[in-house]
Amino acid sequence: MSQYLIPTYARQPVAFVRGEGVWLFDENGDKYMDAISGIAVCNLGHCHPAVSRTLAEQAGQLVHTSNLYRIPAQEALAERLCEISGMQGAFFSNSGAEANEAAIKIARLYGNRKGIAKPTVIVMEGSFHGRTMATLSATGNSKVQEGFAPLVEGFVRVPFNDVAAVEALATSNEIVAVLVEPVQGEGGINIPDAGYLQALRQLCDQQDWLLMLDEIQSGNGRTGHYFACMGDGVLPDVLTTAKGLGNGFPIGACLVAGKAADVLSPGTHGSTYGGNPLGCATALTVVNTLTNEVIGDVATKGAQLKAAFQAALADVALVTEIRQKGLMLGIQLDRPCGELVASAREAGLLINVTAGSVIRLLPPLVINDAEMQTLVDGLSAIIHSFANAQEVA
Repeated sequence: MSQYLIPTYARQPVAFVRGEGVWLFDENGDKYMDAISGIAVCNLGHCHPAVSRTLAEQAGQLVHTSNLYRIPAQEALAERLCEISGMQGAFFSNSGAEANEAAIKIARLYGNRKGIAKPTVIVMEGSFHGRTMATLSATGNSKVQEGFAPLVEGFVRVPFNDVAAVEALATSNEIVAVLVEPVQGEGGINIPDAGYLQALRQLCDQQDWLLMLDEIQSGNGRTGHYFACMGDGVLPDVLTTAKGLGNGFPIGACLVAGKAADVLSPGTHGSTYGGNPLGCATALTVVNTLTNEVIGDVATKGAQLKAAFQAALADVALVTEIRQKGLMLGIQLDRPCGELVASAREAGLLINVTAGSVIRLLPPLVINDAEMQTLVDGLSAIIHSFANAQEVA
């Protein structure tokens, strides 16, 4: 471990030097299945040939110019994302947190222009929107916020998947927007009831609020639709995305439509690196590859993976639920299970435990049947061993 790195991560004792598809290889040549895709980033797997080719070719032509000038690749990417999603415009950033910052600024500006002195955004318990001051203030996780008071004002929190709790705030004249994840990733792969997003859309229309969807983790094909909201037939006013958009290259986007389409204007927001030629050319290749070759199989793969885990873990009482949408899976245990991360790594599987007791799986969307079976067999054996040890203890 380097003494020169600020220890903001409790890094695991392994360093990867090469990747191929769903696999990573460490300094010793040992092979690991990446079942979290670099945290929902490498949806096309590691070193996808089309992505690597675009990166190399664009890097040899032009990397950066700044947003003081037109960037053809940025214009093409914006058009493609809007064509897919039904949105009307795009602002490009370097990360998901920055995309969410743009969304929050849009909500504030939208409210101020309506004469609202303290524009307030409804956010959800169990949510995660980033680690900047505004996005961690919006996040529904006190652990993320601990030590950073005073938090940014202008947020009111309600339970996730509770339309009535949102409706109860309709009497406030300060609410300007609802910010919600279609599927809570960091919160434990929490999937709302059918009709939840539609109900929020209807309520926002009635109240003249913005519906803002954080699709940082659920977007870019992860749920079987390019954006999860498309599966619900919902068009938001603001949609944020990042992670899988660049398949490893840092790029995010804040998409706007409807009431939010004309809120930002020259001078109201910006980013030096955001949407540069290298990032946009790479992301455009990612988007086209996902839509043309990959997304069509995601729903089937996800259902297959869930069924295989249900069968393999049916006799494990510690497993209380398996939640799944596309290739977002959460295996809920009835107790903390963070130690499984190390056990899995030692067995050549890279997993994540979130919300204390949820094994979060976000495998590359290009995972094949044999690789899915390897994941099921390996992880199920680890969970069985954990359950047996708990019984003995």
